[in-house]
Amino acid sequence: MLLVENCRPMDDKKMIEFVTRGDVTVVSFNEASIYGVSDVDQVNEELRLFVTRDKPKKMIVDFSGVKFISSQMLGLLVDLWRKMTGYGGVVLISGIVPQLNRVFKITNLDKIFDFYPDAESALKTLAQD
Repeated sequence: MLLVENCRPMDDKKMIEFVTRGDVTVVSFNEASIYGVSDVDQVNEELRLFVTRDKPKKMIVDFSGVKFISSQMLGLLVDLWRKMTGYGGVVLISGIVPQLNRVFKITNLDKIFDFYPDAESALKTLAQD
């Protein structure tokens, strides 16, 4: 008997991708908006599973191409930051558009996250650590 976990229809693309580059995990999104309950739930489930299972020390959450996120997504990022900093990990944010930058400033999340124009810039910073 063949068991396939997390089977998804072929036309249902993954919302989130994890790419490991050296000791850094780059998390990117395949949607321009992450705001629906099911969208955030999917991202939440995949991110939490990855962080709990793999305990990455360095992570870049790349929002290149994302134009809108919900407040629940902001909460998820804070939870991710808490969990990772709790075991000595670091989370950087890259590729946010100006309107998302304003959301991070209004919510004071710009005080806990470091922002980079793109994933490559963030990778260079982490390589210096």
